[in-house]
Amino acid sequence: MSAPTAGSKAAWAVSDTLLLTWRNLVHYVRVPQLIAFAVIQPIMFTLLFAYVFGGAIATPNGNYVDFLIPGVIVQTVIFGSMQSGVNIAEDTQKGIMDRFRSLPIARGTVLAARTLSDTLRHTVSVFIMAGVGFLIGYRFHGTLGDALLALGLTILVGLSFSWIACTIGLMVRDTQTAEIAGFTWVFPVVFASSIFVPVATMPAWLRAFATHSPITLAADAVRAWSLHTPVGDAAWQAALWCAGIIAVFATLAVWRFRRLT
Repeated sequence: MSAPTAGSKAAWAVSDTLLLTWRNLVHYVRVPQLIAFAVIQPIMFTLLFAYVFGGAIATPNGNYVDFLIPGVIVQTVIFGSMQSGVNIAEDTQKGIMDRFRSLPIARGTVLAARTLSDTLRHTVSVFIMAGVGFLIGYRFHGTLGDALLALGLTILVGLSFSWIACTIGLMVRDTQTAEIAGFTWVFPVVFASSIFVPVATMPAWLRAFATHSPITLAADAVRAWSLHTPVGDAAWQAALWCAGIIAVFATLAVWRFRRLT
C-alpha cells in the first residue's frame, strides 16, 4: 500500500477540521444560550455608553452612536473569542481531548475547528450588534465594499484572539480558570483603546499604548469604513497584528496540545 501523499494528507486535514467544526456548531445549536449570553454584555455596554455616557463624550463626527457601534462590534468579537479558551478547557476537563488525541488526525485540526466554529459564531454576533445599533440610531455610511472590508477585518480580529484564548485554555485546563484568565487581561486592554472614546482624551502614557494597540487599529479601521472616511494605515496595521498573533499563538497552542497528559 502506497504512502499517503502531501495532497491526500491536506485533504484529510481539511475534512477532519470541517467535521469537528460541524460538531462544535451542533453544540451551539443545541445550547443557544451560549450565543444569547455572548451578546447580552455588549448590548448592555452599548446602551450604557450611548444613553449614560454618550452625552458627555465628544467625537470627531459629532455623533457618538456612529462612533460607538463599530467599536462595540470589535469588542463583541474579542470578548466572544474568550469563549474559545473556555470550550477548550471544558473539552480537556471532560476527557474529550484525550479521545481526539487518540484518533489518527492532525493535532492542529482540533484547534482549527474550534477557532473556525467560534469565528462563525462571531459573524452572527456582528450582525446582531449591528441590528441593535440600527435600533438606537446607528447608520452605516459606507459602500458595500466598505461593509465587506469591515466585516472581514472584524472576523480576522476575532479569529486571532480565539487562538490566544485556545492557548490559555490548554494551559489552565479548567473552565472557571480559563474564563478568569481570559477576561483578566482582555478587559483592560479593550477599554484602553478607541472603542469607547477617542484616544486623544487619554493621558499621554496611556495614549502611547492605546494608539498602537491592535484593538484601536481595528476599531479605527472599521469606524472609518462605517463613516466612509479615509482609513489610512489602520487597516493593514491591524491585519498585520492579527497575522502575527495567529502565527505565534497557533504554534503555541498546537505545541501545548501535543504535550497534554
